[in-house]
Amino acid sequence: MAEFRPSEKDPLKWPARTDPPWRTSRRVGIHTSIAGGVENAAERAFRLGCNTFQIFSSSPRQWQPYSLGRGQCATMNRLRQRYDLKPLVIHSNYLINLAGTNAAFLKKSVEAFRGELERALALCAEYLVLHPGSFRGASREEGLIRTAGSIAEACEGMDIAKSGLTILIENTAGAEYSLGGTFEQVAELLDLLRPKLPVGACIDTCHTHVAGYDIVSEEGRALTLRHLAQTVGLKNVRVWHCNDAKAERGSRLDRHEHIGRGKLGLEVFRALLNDRRLKHAAFIAETPIDDPGDDLRNVEALKGLVKS
Repeated sequence: MAEFRPSEKDPLKWPARTDPPWRTSRRVGIHTSIAGGVENAAERAFRLGCNTFQIFSSSPRQWQPYSLGRGQCATMNRLRQRYDLKPLVIHSNYLINLAGTNAAFLKKSVEAFRGELERALALCAEYLVLHPGSFRGASREEGLIRTAGSIAEACEGMDIAKSGLTILIENTAGAEYSLGGTFEQVAELLDLLRPKLPVGACIDTCHTHVAGYDIVSEEGRALTLRHLAQTVGLKNVRVWHCNDAKAERGSRLDRHEHIGRGKLGLEVFRALLNDRRLKHAAFIAETPIDDPGDDLRNVEALKGLVKS
């Protein structure tokens, strides 16, 4: 692929690419801004060289929902077809806690997650990623059951099974009271939900590392993937959040770093991207943008690790 470097901070102002940016056997992308309209994210993703991407469908730290216009959804779908951008992954609002014990807050969270579902369906997204929540004030098992019940409540009246949308439970960094810090917890939640909804998992490399799993050493990575296969099931991991980590293994500090510049290093991502058991998955970076062009550099770093 010809080298491409932007001169503007906003990818929508970059010159049109002349080289196909999807020349890789894996689906590789990055979390992309919806500034100026959700449909603009598809154009940004293409110009960053992605063939998959992730977005927020609304502000991730506000309860006020974003209202999608029919024209925006149509434009998004047209651009995705033109640029072969799939899957589209939507990440849920960070405020949502479907395991909460406060009745008023839980009601608000269920309503907000229903809004996420409605927007995901309108945009024809393949995946909606959800953090399983905090069980503070209850037991971990009660939290898992409450999360499963809250997801089912939010989906009432929606034919999710026929829509093509799958809800993905993301593993977490293992902070106190946080659900999803182990593969077993993710698997248990999937087991609770599977009779009712299409579900799968999203595995974050930074979260996995700081939760205590060894994915850096070759032996440790093999053991961790074996454990993931035995609990969640590798075929059920539809999305990998590819984030290097600023913190040490087991620290439980969720601090993302640029690909290859943190505690994980390039070999972790090279191994995952080239593992034939994972070729069905999308690999999406959620790396910081400290300097203009960081998003492009992280996408190219991941794509450059794919062997074939």
